[in-house]
Amino acid sequence: RGLDCRDMRNASDPYDEEEDDDNLSSERQIVVGICSMMKKSNSKPMTQIMERLCKFEYITVVIFPEDVILNEPVEKWPLCDCLISFHSKGFPLDKAVSYAKLRNPLLINDLHMQYFIQDRREVYRILQEEGIDLPRYAVLNRDPDRPKECNLVEGEDHVEVNGEVFHKPFVEKPVSAEDHNVYIYYPTPAGGGSQRLFRKIGSRSSVYSPESAVRKTGSYIYEEFMPTDGTDVKVYTVGPDYAHAEARKSPALDGKVERDSEGKEIRYPVMLTAMEKLVARKVCLAFKQTVCGFDLLRANGHSFVCDVNGFSFVKNSMKYYDDCAKVLGNMVMRELAPQLHIPWSIPMEAEDIPIVPTTSGTMMELRCVIAVIRHGDRTPKQKMKMEVRNALFFDLFEKYGGYKSGKLKLKKPKQLQEVLDIARQLLSELGQHNDCEIEEKKSKLEQLKTVLEMYGHFSGINRKVQLTYLPNGQLKASSEEEGVGPSLLLVLKWGGELTPAGRVQAEELGRAFRCMYPGGQDSCRPLDCESPIDCGDYAGFPGCGLLRLHSTYRHDLKIYASDEGRVQMTAAAFAKGLLALEGELTPILVQMVKSANMNGLLDSDSDSLTDCQQRVKARLHDIMQKDQDFTEEDYQKLAPTSSPSLLNSMKIIQNPVRTCDKVYALIQSLTRQIRSRLEDPKSASLQLYHSETLELMLQRWSKLERDFRMKNGRYDISKIPDIYDCIKYDTQHNSSLGLEDTLELFRLSRALADIIIPQEYGISKLEKLDIASAYCLPLFRKIQLDLQRTHEDEAVNKLHPLYSRGVMSPGRHVRTRLYFTSESHVHSLLSIFRYGGLLNEGKDEQWKQAMDYLSAVTELNYMTQIVIMLYEDNNKDPSSEERFHVELHFSPGVKVCPDEENAPMGFGFRPASAKVCGSLCTDLGSLEDLSKDEPDHTALTEPLSIHRKSPLLANRKAGSMEVRTFSLHMPRNCSSLTWLASFISSELLSMPAIKRFSVSYARHPTNGFEGCSMVPSIYPLETLHNSLSLKQVDEFLSKVCESRNETLTKTMNQPGSESLNVIIECRQAILQRWKYVDLLNYLICGSNDRHELKRTHRFRVVVDGLTGVSEMTSTEMENEEISDLVLINRHLVLQSQHALLHFMNSSYLSGMKLTIGMQC
Repeated sequence: RGLDCRDMRNASDPYDEEEDDDNLSSERQIVVGICSMMKKSNSKPMTQIMERLCKFEYITVVIFPEDVILNEPVEKWPLCDCLISFHSKGFPLDKAVSYAKLRNPLLINDLHMQYFIQDRREVYRILQEEGIDLPRYAVLNRDPDRPKECNLVEGEDHVEVNGEVFHKPFVEKPVSAEDHNVYIYYPTPAGGGSQRLFRKIGSRSSVYSPESAVRKTGSYIYEEFMPTDGTDVKVYTVGPDYAHAEARKSPALDGKVERDSEGKEIRYPVMLTAMEKLVARKVCLAFKQTVCGFDLLRANGHSFVCDVNGFSFVKNSMKYYDDCAKVLGNMVMRELAPQLHIPWSIPMEAEDIPIVPTTSGTMMELRCVIAVIRHGDRTPKQKMKMEVRNALFFDLFEKYGGYKSGKLKLKKPKQLQEVLDIARQLLSELGQHNDCEIEEKKSKLEQLKTVLEMYGHFSGINRKVQLTYLPNGQLKASSEEEGVGPSLLLVLKWGGELTPAGRVQAEELGRAFRCMYPGGQDSCRPLDCESPIDCGDYAGFPGCGLLRLHSTYRHDLKIYASDEGRVQMTAAAFAKGLLALEGELTPILVQMVKSANMNGLLDSDSDSLTDCQQRVKARLHDIMQKDQDFTEEDYQKLAPTSSPSLLNSMKIIQNPVRTCDKVYALIQSLTRQIRSRLEDPKSASLQLYHSETLELMLQRWSKLERDFRMKNGRYDISKIPDIYDCIKYDTQHNSSLGLEDTLELFRLSRALADIIIPQEYGISKLEKLDIASAYCLPLFRKIQLDLQRTHEDEAVNKLHPLYSRGVMSPGRHVRTRLYFTSESHVHSLLSIFRYGGLLNEGKDEQWKQAMDYLSAVTELNYMTQIVIMLYEDNNKDPSSEERFHVELHFSPGVKVCPDEENAPMGFGFRPASAKVCGSLCTDLGSLEDLSKDEPDHTALTEPLSIHRKSPLLANRKAGSMEVRTFSLHMPRNCSSLTWLASFISSELLSMPAIKRFSVSYARHPTNGFEGCSMVPSIYPLETLHNSLSLKQVDEFLSKVCESRNETLTKTMNQPGSESLNVIIECRQAILQRWKYVDLLNYLICGSNDRHELKRTHRFRVVVDGLTGVSEMTSTEMENEEISDLVLINRHLVLQSQHALLHFMNSSYLSGMKLTIGMQC
C-alpha cells in the first residue's frame, strides 16, 4: 500500500518478544496495533490516517492479520502499547476483549461498549440517560418472557405500541443495529405504502413498496418521522473536542444514491451549531468511543440523534485524515510517552490560544476578522427591456404574487421556462397571423427566446426576468393620453455569471485567507509540492490553524452574500478554499452561504437611485458631453478631491466627445472584424471562452454599438462601464482571436470608465458620503455589531464551560464575518472610510499615506477586499482603550493584464524597512519606532527555482494550465518565507520586501499576512492603518449611522422637500390598492370558486382593505413624480369603485349585499 515498512507493518507472525535488539530502533517506539477485519484495516481512510500517524517520530503501526485474529489464541496476537479495535461483521469481539484484558493496552475505543452499540435499544437508552434529544419512540419487544412490551395495535394510519400512539408517517427500525432494513410508513391521504431502506446496493439505498402493514415478526423500535428536507447529517468525532460533519441526500427521499463522477456518494460539508457540538462531545464520552460516527436529523429547528455507529471514518477528505492522525497521535503520545520515558513534550497548539503578532509588532489575541469582498471575474452583464401587455404575462405576474409589491423577480428554472414558453407561443402566433393584436415587438421576443434558450438548461443563477406593474403603461414624453391601460415592464438580465477564472480566484483567495489566522503560517504548501499526501493543502501537522480552530468549535464563521448568482457562487468558492472543502459549489452554497437580501444588507436596488445620485449622474452627463478639451473649471468640477487616478484619466481623455468618437469607431471596427470571422468557414464554429460563440459575441458588441450612440448623435455615457466591461473580458479571455485595436479600445474605455464609475458614487466628498451611506448603512450597523464582542446572538457559538475539559481556551473564539457583494457596496464602504472622518490626514502620517495610495488606485476590480481585524491585548486592563486593537486592510482585487506597470504600490502588511524601500518609505510617521528590529539574516545559498501554476493562464484549446518557471537569486538580507511571499505576490519582485518584526517569533515569521499575497492574479492586502482602538472605530461607525439618520430627517423636513413624505404615502397606498383591486377583479370575473362562505370572507377582506386605505387628495405640486402618482392613485380608486358596483349588481351573495353595500 505504499507505506514505509519501518513505520507500519503487517504482523504476519506473532510479535516475537525475544527479537534481536539490533533490529530495533535505538529509541523506544510506541506500537499502535490495528485489530479489525482486513476489509476495514485495508480501507482507504484507515490507510491514509495510518500513513500520517507514522510520521510521528516515536510511533510505529502494526496491523493484526485477519487470519491471526480469527484462528490464533489471543496469547499469540502481536504485542502493542495502544489498540485500535472495533467490531464489524464477522469480527470476534469476545477475543478482542480477552486480548485487552491480557495485555492492558491503551484503548482508543472501549471494547465493552461496542456490545451496546450493536443493540438500538441500548443506544437509545444511553442517549436518553445523557439528555440527548431523540425522536419520540417506543420499543416493541416480541419476547415471550416480556409480554408487557409486546402490545401492538395497528390502525389504518397509526400504530399504538405499548400505549404510545404513532401516526403515519412513522419509522420502524429492527432492534439489531446490524439490520439495516428500516421501513418508513406513509399515511393513506399521501398514497400509503412504505419506503424500505437497506444497506446501499449499487446506486440504490431504498425502494418504495405499496405494502402499508407493519411487520408481524421480530422486535422493533417505532419512532416519529422527522421532516429533514431530504438531508441527513453524519457526524464523525475524533475525541470529545473534534467533530467533522457532512450532509448527504436522505436515503428515504427516493432511494437513489447521488454519486460523483468517480462513483463516490456525494456528501455536503456542513457546520454544526453550538448545541450539536455539545451533542457530539456527549456521544463520544457516553459511548467511550474516541473515533465515533453518529447520525443527526435536523427538523423543526432542533437536532435529534437517530443512530450511533461506533468506529467510522470520513471518506475522501484529506483535511479529516490530517486532523484525525494529529489528534490520535497527540493522544497516544500524551498518554504513553511519560510511561515509556520517551522525550516528548505536549505541544502548545497555536490555535488553542490564538495569539499572533499584529502588524505593529505586538503579540495579541486575534478576536475578529471582518471582510467585505467583491465578487470574482464574471461574464459581461447584459440587459433588455420591453413593455408587454399580453394576458399571458399578466397571468404569470399574478401567479407568483407580483401584485403584492408591484414587482416580481423570476429566477427559478420553472419560472424561466414559463417565460420561455410564453415567448415561443407569441412568436408562433405572430408567424401565423401577421394582423393579430399582439403588441410585443417581434425582435424583442426573439431576443427573449434566444437568451432563455442559451446553455440548453436553466441553472437559475445566470439569468433572471423582472416584471414591474405599470398602471397606465410607460409614460411617453410625446403623448399625454390617459386610459392607455396597464402594462408590465419586462426586464431581461443575463450574463454577469462567475467565470471559471472567477471561481479559481475566489477559491485561491479563500485558501490564502487561512494564513491570516493563528497556526496558519506553516500550512501553506511548499511551491514545489504536488502530492496531497506528502504535504497536502491541509497537511503539515504544525499548521492549518484556522481549519482546526474551525473543527474544534472555536471559530464562529458566518458567510453572507447578496442575492446575485455571481456573488453567491464567489462566496461558495471562497468558502471552499477557506475551509478546505471538497466537491461542487452548489451544495456548499446551499449549506454555508446565507442570503442577505432581506434587509438590504448587501443588495441595492439600482432602479431606486437617491436624489443625490440622480443629480450627480446628470452633472456627469453634462460635463462628458462637451466637445472641447477639459478646462481648469472642468477639472475642479469633475475632480474636486484631486484624485491622481481621476486627473490621469482626464489627461488621457482631453476631449470627452472626441474620445467617445474614437471609442465608437473602434467598436464599429470590432463588429466588422467579428462579422468577417463569422463569414470565414474556418472560424464560424469557433468556441470562445466560457462556451460563448462568435454569434453571441457579435450580439453583445452590436447592442453596445446601437445603444452607445443615440439617435440625436450624442453619446449615452451610462454605457461606458458596459463597454469597458466587455473589452476587459475579451482582452483577458478572448485574445486568441487576434482582433485588431482591442488594446486601444481597452485603454480609452478604461480612461472613461475610471471617471464615470467612481464619480457615479459622488463627485464631491459630501456627495460621496451621502450616496455611500444610502447604500451601506445596514452593512455599517452590522459591522459595528460584529465588532462588539458581547453581542447577544454571538453567544450561540460558544462552548459550554461544563463540557470544556481538554480545550485549553473554551471561551476563546475567533469570529469571522464575510460579506460578499457587488461593486456599489465596495465603493460606498471605502468612501465612508476615506471621507467620513475616521482619522485626520494632517495629524496622522500613516493615514495620509494610506489615502494617497487609495487615491492612486484606479479601479476596484473583482475580488476587491476591505478587511477589518480586531485583536485583544490580555495584558491590558479590560477598561483600557488599549485593550482592543483594530487594523484596516485593503486590496484592489484582481490585476488587470494590460498596463500593469503603472499600478500604484502600497506599503504592504508590515511597514517596510527604509533600507529596502529607499525613497518610498523615507518618512513612516507612526511606524518609525519599529525600524530598530533586526532583519532575519537567514538566506539560501543556491538559486531558487519556483514552479508555480497560474490559475488564469489557461491553454485556449485544451483548458490546461501553463507552468511558468523562474530561477532567481534571493537577496542576502531577506527572510526566505518573506521573500517567497513577496515574490509570488508580484511575480516580478515589484513589491518591496517586507520585514519581519520579531526574531523570537521565528517559527511564524510572516504571521501569514504575506500569505494573502500568494494568489498571483490578485493584489496583496495593504495595511491602511494598524493602530486604531476599538472605541475609536465604534464611535466612528456610530457617527456615520447617526449622521445618515439626521440627513434623512432634515431632508423630510426641508421646505420644498415635503413631497418625499407624500411620495412614500402615495406609493404605499397605491401598492395596497393594486393588491385589493386585483383580488376584487379576480373574485368577480376570474374565480371558479362559488363556495358562498369563502367568497363572502374574501369580499369582506377586500372591502375592509379598500376602506382602510386613506384617500389621497389632489395636491397642487410642481413635482412631476407626485402628479403622476396622484393620477395613478385616482385611476385605481375608479377601478375599485367600478369593481364594487359590479359586485353589488351581481346575482350571488345576496345575503351579504346590505352589509357590504353600506361599507362601500
